[in-house]
Amino acid sequence: MNLFQKFKETMFSVLPIMAIVLLLGTTVAPLGGELIAKFVTGGVLLIMGLTIFLLGVDIGILPIGERSGAALTAKRNLPLLLCASFVIGIMVTIAEPDVQVLADQIKSVAGGVNKWTLVLMIAVGIGLFVTIGLLRTMLSLKLRYILIISYIIVFALAFACPPEFQGVAFDAGGATTGPMTVPFIMALGMGVASVRRSGAGSENSAGDNDSSFGLTGIASVGPIAAVCLYGIILKATGNVSSQATAASSHGGEAEGMMVFLELVPSVLKEVSLALIPLVIMFVVFQIFLLKMPPVQVRRMVKGLVYGFIGLVLFLVGVNGGFMPAGKALGEILGTKAFASGGIWTLLITAVSFVFGAIVVCAEPAVWVLTEQVESVSGGTIPRKVMLAALSSGVAAAIVVSMLRVIYGFSLWYVLVPGYALALILTFFCPPLFTGIAFDSGGVASGPMTSTFILSFTLGAAAAGGASSATDAFGVIALVAMTPLIAIQILGIVFKKKNESAKKQPLEEK
Repeated sequence: MNLFQKFKETMFSVLPIMAIVLLLGTTVAPLGGELIAKFVTGGVLLIMGLTIFLLGVDIGILPIGERSGAALTAKRNLPLLLCASFVIGIMVTIAEPDVQVLADQIKSVAGGVNKWTLVLMIAVGIGLFVTIGLLRTMLSLKLRYILIISYIIVFALAFACPPEFQGVAFDAGGATTGPMTVPFIMALGMGVASVRRSGAGSENSAGDNDSSFGLTGIASVGPIAAVCLYGIILKATGNVSSQATAASSHGGEAEGMMVFLELVPSVLKEVSLALIPLVIMFVVFQIFLLKMPPVQVRRMVKGLVYGFIGLVLFLVGVNGGFMPAGKALGEILGTKAFASGGIWTLLITAVSFVFGAIVVCAEPAVWVLTEQVESVSGGTIPRKVMLAALSSGVAAAIVVSMLRVIYGFSLWYVLVPGYALALILTFFCPPLFTGIAFDSGGVASGPMTSTFILSFTLGAAAAGGASSATDAFGVIALVAMTPLIAIQILGIVFKKKNESAKKQPLEEK
């Protein structure tokens, strides 16, 4: 039943995108029979892979995070908790499928980038800010102040790094908090918060409930800072290229359907390198910390095996057919928009809007988030209202990204006022909703955004002769920024409704 549920969630996530691509690819933007066949095959592999991977996360990887967080906190050793959390953040991020996809795309458009150095930098960034987030939970520090200080540092680093890395860096913040990292970090945070809550007494329960959220939001700052720092290092050593090469997906140029078989050896190697650190961490934790019975160990191992198989299928499908078709569709529509303008510009903008609306509604994690907010608000903020706010916001974000590609305006014109508004809202929004809002930034920018939407935008940028690194990257960043504003506004509405409800009985008296 669990497998069927995961399959159903993944199908609803992927099939709407496939339907639109097939419609466009056989009408106004012909992709050709071979590329369409690759796209369909890649989509099937992506659905199968993501289903098996998410099942593995649920039965094997998620419990490791939950048990590790609870066991580390129960030892009442803060240095041990922080050091272990730093290592956990690194290991889990290396295994994140969205990180692998993003690193390949960055490497294809920015000269001088080493994929595994970039992945390691992102992983260290996640590990460092997970540690900061857990320290904030243990010390009951206010989330808004941690976020404001973190983003001031991030924007300072971003302005100092090369333009090629600015959009990429903010994309990394959304892309790296994906189906592996988010559940693990949330489980770790919940484990820490639950142990702390049980030891703190009932008088602090409300505060600790607020502390249960926000860890993913803090963690997503790490990759932005890490990529900016990587860009600054490359600039200082003279290894960054100002000329971006055409974006491509490795394996996309192979003949026929053999592309999928040709990708298997390299993907197997990459996935092995990604998961081996996680396996080593599990063995060490089992021996020295968790000491679970054999039945539970077998379950964890089973989950890791599922995760390995699912990740291989996912990456083969993404690189073999899904991203090449997204890039080709973007190139065809982009070429017509740049050449003719008018109706074609309107069409590619409308397609971007539809992709955005569908992507966010199709993400399984978004449905979990909307249910969570509906529960927390006691039904005052219905799920339909949340979905409408997120859907329109993400659709607008992707439209803005496409307009950036066509008209070439700076990403800062959107990011700076957007994040400034999000941080200002933290002073008026209930703390619980602020935590949920910043956690949800990574939720909205899931696998479909990191794979298809980014490839579609890169293809459109390449068609116009624009610098893919500077003009196309930033789409994930804008998608991740939208929930920060939308959910906090809904939180303020919830607060006002509560205040009105409390005043009404007094007025009647």
